[in-house]
This record gives sequence, C-alpha cells and structure tokens, in this order.
Amino acid sequence: MLVGELIAGVALGLILAGFTLDPALIELGQEHHVMALTDLGIFFLMLLGGLEMRPRELVESGVRSMVVATCAMVLPLSAGFFVAWLWLPSSDLRFAQALFVGTALSITAVPVTIRVLMDMNRLNTRIGRLIVSAAVFDDLLSLVLLSILTATLGNGQFLEGLPLALIPLRVLAFVVLVYALGTFLMPPLARFVVGLGVEEMGFSFILVIGALFSLLAELLGLHFILGAFAAGLFFGRETVNSQLYDDLRHKVAAITNGFLAPIFFASIGLELELSAIREVPLFLLILIIVAFLGKLLGAALPARLFGIPAPEAWAIGTAMSARGAVELIIAGIALRAGLFDAGAADSAIVANLFSVVVLVAIVTTIAAPIGLRLALLQAPRAGGNGPT
Repeated sequence: MLVGELIAGVALGLILAGFTLDPALIELGQEHHVMALTDLGIFFLMLLGGLEMRPRELVESGVRSMVVATCAMVLPLSAGFFVAWLWLPSSDLRFAQALFVGTALSITAVPVTIRVLMDMNRLNTRIGRLIVSAAVFDDLLSLVLLSILTATLGNGQFLEGLPLALIPLRVLAFVVLVYALGTFLMPPLARFVVGLGVEEMGFSFILVIGALFSLLAELLGLHFILGAFAAGLFFGRETVNSQLYDDLRHKVAAITNGFLAPIFFASIGLELELSAIREVPLFLLILIIVAFLGKLLGAALPARLFGIPAPEAWAIGTAMSARGAVELIIAGIALRAGLFDAGAADSAIVANLFSVVVLVAIVTTIAAPIGLRLALLQAPRAGGNGPT
C-alpha cells in the first residue's frame, strides 16, 4: 500500500473521530457491520499482497536473502520485545503485549520498497532483487509470528502449557497443507474452472480459495489473514495464463485500493489517539529509534558479511525499515483481541500502546522511502547478472 493511501485513510478516521458532533460515530469502528467491512479489507489486502509475490522467486533468491531477512526480523523483534517488557506493567498479558510490539517492529512494507525501486529503475538490479526477496521473506516470517501471537490469546487470556506448546505444530500443519494444496491441487483445478468459459469465474475461484484457506487457518487456531495471503501467493501466472492473472490482479487491486483498504485504514484512524505523543513521548521515540536501527543493522550487517559493498548494504537496511499496512493490520487484530485491556486503566503505556505502534508505522512508512532514495544514490548500479 502506497504511503499516501495509508496515511490518507488513517487521517480520514482521525477527522471523523475528532470533528463529528454525533457521539455514535465515535463508536462506529466497533459496530459489527463496520467490523465486517474492515475484516473484508484485511482479507483483500493480504490476498493482493500474496498475488504480488511468487513462491518460485523466493526459492531461487538464494541463501543471502533468507539470512538477511531472518536477521532483519530477529533483531527488531528482540529489541522491541525487550524495550516493551521493560516499560510495560506486570499483568497476565505482559508477555503477549511485548511480543506484539516486537512483531510489529519486525514487519517490512514490501509495496513501499518496490515502488521506490521501480521509480529509480533499480528493481531488476542485483540490489533490487536482494531487497525485494529479503523483504518478502521478512513478511512471511512476520505472518507466522502474528499467527503465534493471535493463537496465544484465548478469550483474552494468554495461553500456557500444552496449548501454547502446540502452536508451532499448528503453524507447521498449515504450511504443509497449504503448500500441498497450492502446488498440486490448485493449478489443475484453476485451469479447469477457467476453462468452463463462464465470465468472471476466475475471480470467483480465487475468492473461494482465499475463503477456504482462511477457514483452514481459523480451524487450526491461527488467523485468517494467513489463508488469504497463501491463496494469492499460490495463484500466479503458472496457475492460469498471464493475461487472466493480470486481469484478476487488477480487479483485486481495484476493489482493495479503491474501496476496502481506505475503510480499514479509516477504522484504524478512529481508534488512534494522538495524545500518545504527549502522554508517552519517550516510549514513542525509543520505539521509533529501535524500529529504524533494528532493521538497518539487522539487514546491513549480514549483507556486509556476505561481501556486499557498504553503500548497497546500507540501502538494503534502509529499505527494510518501512512498515506500512501489515503493521496496521497487526495492530488492528491485537486491538480487537483485547490485547490492550489488561493494565490500561493504570498504565499510560498500555493505554497508548495501540496508538504508539500505529504512529511508528506511519513515521517509518514516510521516512524509509526518503532514506532509501538517498542510499540508492550512493550505491553503484549493479546489473542483472549478479547473484541474489
């Protein structure tokens, strides 16, 4: 999701919340029909995100991308968790709240990064391919973390013992099932359905697959966004012909960007409290610094160890710093799960935790593309033959 679209949606929610004369509109984001629309927006955002990525490119991107992505996720995750743990008050949900902060800081906004690389004609260069593949791996790992986070919350309480230990098995089961279905069943089924010649059948097919994969995720105790993302991920040009794929991607993008995504971002804005800037300024500033440095060092240092020149390594770290829509999705899911209820009455940190994370997402989404442009100006232009 592009920077302007994300910020415009959140700003719309802030305007609605701040200037309405009807108190009922303040609680609009909690209404069931609006929550259903925001869920639909999340579904289409993740479906579109999956459509933009190709599993084969991830496999072929090499070890360097996986190592860079893992380090770029682990460092901000650990640092964010540590900082949040120090600041959060003791409660039953303290661990889950700290894990939420760490997970939110570990996200990378792939669309924002891709747009900057395209604008500077660097997408199909060595550094461009490495940045994109590392960012995609980062997002996949972060989605798994989100599943673990949401699965640990049962009826507003943090799970312990055996239920908690079974979560990695649920994630593994989902990955295995989706990979098998997406690789072996989905391509022939898609070609059969499209071959029927019924108008818009391809669009209906991908929505049904997305719904089924989402249902599978929910049945395994995970979040439905994993299913929506997986459906888009396994629906590519190899599944159907290129013309139909491009047509479907255009339709999904039009529905998402033109209608559902703004509703979701506006719902985030309705819940955002800008007073967090005044009430917990130091905590907000520390998280912004951790968000930038965690990604910058986490990606740049392993890139340097692989022999990548320093200007390119810093460009990779800067590119990984943008958060974007996925962090807002995580924040919205955590809010609805009641993650910020425990300790909110007694702690300004907990009461403003949602708003702090949203503000971090907005700041990094604005600043990272600017930093990436400056970093790319210093990096030599490497052509398309270097290894990724």
